[in-house]
Amino acid sequence: MNLDLTGKTAFVCGSTQGIGKATAIELALLGANITLVARNEDKLKAVLDELPRKKGQKHRYLLIDFSKTNQINSRIERHLSKYPEAHILINNTGGPIGGPVLQASPELFVQTFNEHVVSAQILTQSIAPSMIKAGFGRIINVTSIGMKQPIIGLGVSNTVRGAMGNWAKSMANELGEYGITTNNVLPGYTTTARLQKVNEMKAGSTGKPIADVEQDLIKDIPIGRFTTPQETAAVIAFLCSPAAASVNGVSIPVDGGKTSSL
Repeated sequence: MNLDLTGKTAFVCGSTQGIGKATAIELALLGANITLVARNEDKLKAVLDELPRKKGQKHRYLLIDFSKTNQINSRIERHLSKYPEAHILINNTGGPIGGPVLQASPELFVQTFNEHVVSAQILTQSIAPSMIKAGFGRIINVTSIGMKQPIIGLGVSNTVRGAMGNWAKSMANELGEYGITTNNVLPGYTTTARLQKVNEMKAGSTGKPIADVEQDLIKDIPIGRFTTPQETAAVIAFLCSPAAASVNGVSIPVDGGKTSSL
């Protein structure tokens, strides 16, 4: 099975922590040149130093704040003018704050849509020409199982994840002829800072100890535990590889079996 990404360049968004960081490391282990994308320069530099370079890769970082969509195009275009190669794009952005959908403000919907769907659109429009020229491209959107099965208390996230899924399917249909695939990876309950915050919020609202909140979640996961970022990154890495050339336009939960639908 060909998993080799030597000579390929991957842009990994949200790559200073959690699933994004784990993905950047995994793709580097397969030989890819990594461009880390996030908004905190100190954290970007720290992760840059951790990336494997056993295959002589050149890793870089790109400072982008996805809450400022008016800056994305100029920054990615400036970067590509210096380093034009791009073969892989990992769209990965932290989810919005939790809460009932009825209580969510219109502004939060707009902000979240911009940070996820609009940001992915801008990046893809900039990077796709390089993929088309190379005859190879992989676009992976890290979303949530809420895209398939809405999660109670994450109304805004559920809504925008659904939009992201339909955006991805549209891209898969349009770009497939160029050797470019577009897929979604749907993490379930994963040991990240976001899950910790959600659990703390629930503990605060219910008065339960956080350990009890965690156990309430785990009891509905068939494997009996949370997923690790590294496990999710492994699935993403496969979808980025030459071996996954015919996997296009699909959504794959990485949730230990939590999602009840097929």
